[in-house]
Amino acid sequence: MKILLKNLFIIILVLLYTGCDDGLSPNEVHTTEVKGFILESEGGIEVYSQFEGALSDTIAINVGDTLELSVHFLDHNGNEIGHEDGEEEHEDELVITENETTIAIIEVEEHCYEITNQTACESSEHCEWHADDTKCEDETHDDHDHIEEEEDHGLVIHITGVSLGSTSFKLELWHGDHPDFTSYKYVPVTVNAQN
Repeated sequence: MKILLKNLFIIILVLLYTGCDDGLSPNEVHTTEVKGFILESEGGIEVYSQFEGALSDTIAINVGDTLELSVHFLDHNGNEIGHEDGEEEHEDELVITENETTIAIIEVEEHCYEITNQTACESSEHCEWHADDTKCEDETHDDHDHIEEEEDHGLVIHITGVSLGSTSFKLELWHGDHPDFTSYKYVPVTVNAQN
């Protein structure tokens, strides 16, 4: 009986320890680690944040303007957590949902190497199509180091003001087939008249 209970205990411990073991490397974001996020402008200025239930004010933008924001996920101490962003089978993916696109368009920025279509590549602001190797690459690079530099660029969203009003969106960090993090509240966006 003792052996049976001991084996049962070991099985339970193994199941608990490997409950969501999907091949995560130590650098990948995981649900239990993420306690919030910050959205920063290109100059590193905090525009919006959610951290352990605390929220900042709305994101304001004018009609016709586009705001580029980098997304930084935070641990329980408020420190930034690294993310996996490469061409691996299980990569972290940022997903934006549930916003009113007649007020503002919120999109996740694609890395050039992720774009496989020539037309989509050429329509991107910072990408160019290389016909010789049929690849989309960063327009500032001619060699294959572009992948490493684009990975350093991190997770980025673009918010474009379409018409006057207010909307909001949900921000999720997906890993494989499940979200590791979903914003606590909807992120509010107010679109004002052009100056």
